[in-house]
Amino acid sequence: EVQLVESGGGLVQPGGSLRLSCAASGFTFSIYTMKWVRQAPGKGLEWISSINGGSSITSYSDSVKGRFTISRDNAKNMLYLQLNSLTTEDTAMYYCTKGAGYGTNEVRGQGTRVTVSS
Repeated sequence: EVQLVESGGGLVQPGGSLRLSCAASGFTFSIYTMKWVRQAPGKGLEWISSINGGSSITSYSDSVKGRFTISRDNAKNMLYLQLNSLTTEDTAMYYCTKGAGYGTNEVRGQGTRVTVSS
């Protein structure tokens, strides 16, 4: 069974930083593209970043480009998201997501909440 467990969220002041982590299990982590998506209060899901299996390709939404950094450690089955220069617009639930492929579906974790407030 695929499991994705996020951690690292919390309350941070504007301009602050957080590092989100996602522990993956139940699948061959290293071959899948992984993503972070978020959902702000009262809004739909927003894709914010992806990373391919070998970490050679990363992509970001315009809303986070230059502030957030996605990375992964295939030896530890871990996905990370470094969040810098946070603003109140970044307040959301952040979800780790396994990409679809190899006959499997996309799977999303339970999320970790990030609140940016003074």
